[in-house]
Amino acid sequence: MLTILVAGSVFFPGLFVLSKQCLKYIPGLRWSERDAVIVSARLVSSVQAIMASSAGYIIASSCDDIVEDQHWLTKAYILFAVPYFVYDIYAMFMCYMYKLQVKGHEADSSAKPLGMALASYLRREFLMVLHHVVMVTVCFPVSVFWRQGKGDYFQGVMFLAELSTPWVCLGKILIQYKQQHTLLHKVNGATMLVTFFICRVLLFPYLYYRYGRYASIHIYMVPFHVPWQVNLGAALLMAPQLYWFYLICRGALRLFKGSRKLALTTREDSNTKEMSQPANGYSAHSTEQKAGAH
Repeated sequence: MLTILVAGSVFFPGLFVLSKQCLKYIPGLRWSERDAVIVSARLVSSVQAIMASSAGYIIASSCDDIVEDQHWLTKAYILFAVPYFVYDIYAMFMCYMYKLQVKGHEADSSAKPLGMALASYLRREFLMVLHHVVMVTVCFPVSVFWRQGKGDYFQGVMFLAELSTPWVCLGKILIQYKQQHTLLHKVNGATMLVTFFICRVLLFPYLYYRYGRYASIHIYMVPFHVPWQVNLGAALLMAPQLYWFYLICRGALRLFKGSRKLALTTREDSNTKEMSQPANGYSAHSTEQKAGAH
């Protein structure tokens, strides 16, 4: 148990440092410190998401009995991933500090004391930091000890929620560097919207549905058959997912309206130019000048 915790504690910060150094010093790249930090943090998050999703697929597909069957990878990956959430709080703070500089507020960010910057970061990213703290202080002991080896299938499916994370990370990088106008950002946004909805919003209704089939009861009866702690935990975990999905939908709507407005403006400008240019190639002003000359 301790060995796996130590391995996770070394792997995620080590991958962050290695990625940052490569981006800064590899010939042909040589990114700035802030660019390397921001992209490296997103890269580590994406790697963790791919590992968690892979582990989740292996676990869920290996459990025939969704309550009693166990898989060694369940507990092993939980232990391995716990240090990630601690590291990521620090990585998000570093990104927040450098994000101020990327936006052109170098003077503000450098002059602001560390304590004020930390307080500002906690206010801005309160929900995400709280989510990470709960994952370590609540979800970790519940998943490892309280379950008593039952429900590995459900734990594996919950790992699959991370499938949406790489698209979220790529979207943040594209927004950070003002690439909202690119086709890549639009395709990534659509993919992020779909995967987030399926993997995070529909996750808990699906788990209740699966347990209902297992227990041969209707889905609306499941909350009355499982411990109240399960319902409370599901509600607390689903609430931020719904909020983040709302933010994603709002961003997608804003992007759609912006693209539509740009298209209409471009079309209007094109129509104006066409109307100002007669079909015969002569302007009215030049015709009048010629008539006056004669």
